[in-house]
Amino acid sequence: MDQFTRIKRSGEKVGEVSGVVSLGYARREKTRQKIRLTSGESIGIRLPRGTIMRGGDYLQSDDNRVIAVVAASERVSTVHAQDPEILARVAYHLGNRHVWVQVGNGWLRYLADHVLDEMVQGLGCKPESEIAPFEPEGGAYHAHHHTGQDK
Repeated sequence: MDQFTRIKRSGEKVGEVSGVVSLGYARREKTRQKIRLTSGESIGIRLPRGTIMRGGDYLQSDDNRVIAVVAASERVSTVHAQDPEILARVAYHLGNRHVWVQVGNGWLRYLADHVLDEMVQGLGCKPESEIAPFEPEGGAYHAHHHTGQDK
């Protein structure tokens, strides 16, 4: 089983891509795991601790084999609001609960959770249940990797 130990960020030059892996956010946070490519092949990942794989990134093995990372669609809640103050309030309360949040132009997204949906409704917003890729903010101690995915 091939071991992939390096990550190349979207936009960095890579060689020929020999496979694709589609992972939800929880799996893209794990730095040591066995995964299955879309072809069915199993590979191992051993990335530096704290690394988060993003859709559009590439994994590289010691023999320079390259695998593309795709952010899998998953169940999310998306909140739209014209008023930035309302979105800021929702983001504050989600962040206060240590919830990962994806920020777009006029919207926020978080992994679906009925308790969080009820809280957001109490703040005056109506979360929409969707199936979509989830790319949350990297946080204060991680460089943000903007994917350009605006809705």
